[in-house]
Amino acid sequence: MKRNNLHIRALASALALGVVALGAAWGMADEPKLRGKKIKGVYIPHDYFRAKWHKIHFKPWIDKATNEQCLLCHKEILSHKPRKASPAGWKADSVLAWYQTLDTYEGPQMTFHARHLTSKYAKQVMNLKCNFCHQGNDPREEAPGSHADNQNDNTYTLRKTVDPSKTCLRCHGKFPYENMEGLEGDWSKIRQDFEDEDTPNGCLTCHEETYRTVRHQVTYLKPKNIEKLAKKSSDVCYGCHGGRRWYRISYPYPRHAWPGMKDVVPETPEWAKNRPTESEKRYRRK
Repeated sequence: MKRNNLHIRALASALALGVVALGAAWGMADEPKLRGKKIKGVYIPHDYFRAKWHKIHFKPWIDKATNEQCLLCHKEILSHKPRKASPAGWKADSVLAWYQTLDTYEGPQMTFHARHLTSKYAKQVMNLKCNFCHQGNDPREEAPGSHADNQNDNTYTLRKTVDPSKTCLRCHGKFPYENMEGLEGDWSKIRQDFEDEDTPNGCLTCHEETYRTVRHQVTYLKPKNIEKLAKKSSDVCYGCHGGRRWYRISYPYPRHAWPGMKDVVPETPEWAKNRPTESEKRYRRK
């Protein structure tokens, strides 16, 4: 019995020494010749493990990351193409998704990232950066509240590297007609009551001079272009306020004060009582 224990201990020691030696050899062979690139002062390694734990993926460095730095490693998000046909055989160019029916949708299907970053319309109305959605994540931990160090960490959602309630929902929520006096349903069903040849955008019937005229003053949007394009079609407005909805709820936009607000809305509506009155500081236009 004692002899067997000695053999087991000897084998365990040998294995441990082998692992240490292998790790040391690996480190010695790899460390001196780290291949990578330096972009604007940030070193990006070509080794996947080191890149995964690079500080640019964590706060506060992720906040200053540029698209150029992100795309050095993640450039495939712009080169991937959608399927030409579904697994069931439906050809992509023979069917339309609901979001493709809007006047603002142009061209064939594109991948998610390409549509948001490189499409003609996206460039006209948005100024999205990679870190607008990707605020960094811890590869070791994807479940908040699971250990002593992250009990109060509410900066991420379970097993998601992006929090959709603070990103996607801003432009992909439902049309909140319940908050607007005189509207009885979704804009797609009632727009004909507000539009004709002389009024291509029924939204501006109320929102051009009377209600919530201070809007879109955030760095990830291009407010002047949005207002210019909106004069031609309400799909410019509806596209981000219900026309491309992915969620059953609406985003609680800040309720900025606008000229004449107290004259038309003397008291704060019930739905707006807990709304902020300013956009988030990091997105405010100066």
